[in-house]
Amino acid sequence: MKLLKSRRYLKKINSSNVYDVAISTPLFPAIHLSKALGNNVLLKREDLQPVFSFKLRGAYNKISLLKDNQKIERVVTASAGNHAQGVAFASKKLGIKATIVMPVTTPNIKIRAVKNLGSKVVLKGDNFDEAYAYAIKLSEKPNIAFVHPYDDPDVIAGQGTIGKEILDEHPDKLEAIFVPVGGGGLLAGIGAYVKCLRPEIKMIGVEPEDAAGLNAALKANKRVSLKEVGLFVDGVAVKQVGELTFPLIKEWVSEVVTVTVDEICAAVEDIFQETRTISEPAGALSLAGLKKLTKSKGWKGKNLIAINSGANLNFDRLSHIVERVQLGEKKEVLLSVRIPEEKGSFRKFCKDLGKRMITEFNYRIDDEEGAHIFVACRVNDGISEKSKLIKDLKKKGYLTKDLSNNEMAKLHVKHMVGGRAPEDIISYGEQIFRVEFPERPGALMEFLNSLGDKWNITLFHYRNQGSAFGRVLVGFQANSREKIKLLKNMSKTKLPFWDESNNSAYSSFLQ
Repeated sequence: MKLLKSRRYLKKINSSNVYDVAISTPLFPAIHLSKALGNNVLLKREDLQPVFSFKLRGAYNKISLLKDNQKIERVVTASAGNHAQGVAFASKKLGIKATIVMPVTTPNIKIRAVKNLGSKVVLKGDNFDEAYAYAIKLSEKPNIAFVHPYDDPDVIAGQGTIGKEILDEHPDKLEAIFVPVGGGGLLAGIGAYVKCLRPEIKMIGVEPEDAAGLNAALKANKRVSLKEVGLFVDGVAVKQVGELTFPLIKEWVSEVVTVTVDEICAAVEDIFQETRTISEPAGALSLAGLKKLTKSKGWKGKNLIAINSGANLNFDRLSHIVERVQLGEKKEVLLSVRIPEEKGSFRKFCKDLGKRMITEFNYRIDDEEGAHIFVACRVNDGISEKSKLIKDLKKKGYLTKDLSNNEMAKLHVKHMVGGRAPEDIISYGEQIFRVEFPERPGALMEFLNSLGDKWNITLFHYRNQGSAFGRVLVGFQANSREKIKLLKNMSKTKLPFWDESNNSAYSSFLQ
């Protein structure tokens, strides 16, 4: 294996001075998970850094070198989270002024954390790309330097010190290291060091399914810019892998695993059970990938490491994470079940479910001959028990649909069951969309104003889930002929949206 690009980083990593501020974090044995998976699982505890994230390493290495080699008065960066705190901490330590450009959607907890470290915060734009563009403009002034979150050789080298620590602490046989991927700086840095000295170790990147930029780039053999990225795992919500990081990574990466929101939430719980600390979604990302790949490949008796990259979690997101844990562990199933609308049918259905733990039950009488029940059940044996339950219900004559992977059902319908549109709306036509918009004052009115008064809104559901973007389910009175015009109007909002008019959860409970 040729590692020409990677070898250039060995010297930079070995000479990095990150330990002026960072600690050498331990490899923490995940005892319970190791037993459950039949492998030796170790967590690299980067959540123990002074800013609760690995980002301090790259930021400090870059800024300290800037101070030594150039006359700079201020550094500038763009970030909504961990990189911002890393730059702020490093700048304070080195006595350099810092300006952090953050999207206006950034939660106050992160803004306060940066300000408390003495940096100036500028709120600009609704997303990272807009904040980044503004930060670049600021950095064009004399004696001001831009510190990139991942696409910089010195930042990559700083993150690479994690790879050095792993090999120093674990010189024995090691099967694979699982690393979360956003722009790719962490994977590039760790992999550059590890693959040069221990090429037999597999380097495995882990991405959310809805922000899998590296996976797309490897398939295309070139960098790909994703049209949209999911925002739940905000620490890696990057549309395109880095220009410097991608050539490095593709030299030696063994595999990229993509995981769901539910699988990430389950990994957050795993880390809590092992360490009694709460990881942010990006921090638990690599463990979610480790669990998924280990099970799919049937690995046993392997030494495996997952990078716990950070613990900067907004507290109000906990309820959403807890809500999705059991689905991520395949220990809960969401079902839509149709029962006859007659006396005794509801009690009979409950009896037919058997002695299962019911975690959610939504039922409302319907005028039709049959009614739909939204039910969530605990299943201890995962997919096999779920399949058996669905099969048993169908055998007993119930029309049953599995909604466990239906995002609309999980985000909205389970909180809305019990109301249907009037007959005149249904006969005319109703179109349903899921929409995401920035969570900031006035954003909802901007969305509604962009649509104008051409459409009668027939349904609206929003629930705050502690993230930078709000999630809305909205319905419009519109027939099939009018839908083309409606879609054009939706596109003009420039917000990500999904047409859910044919979603089975909608037809079962809301139509």
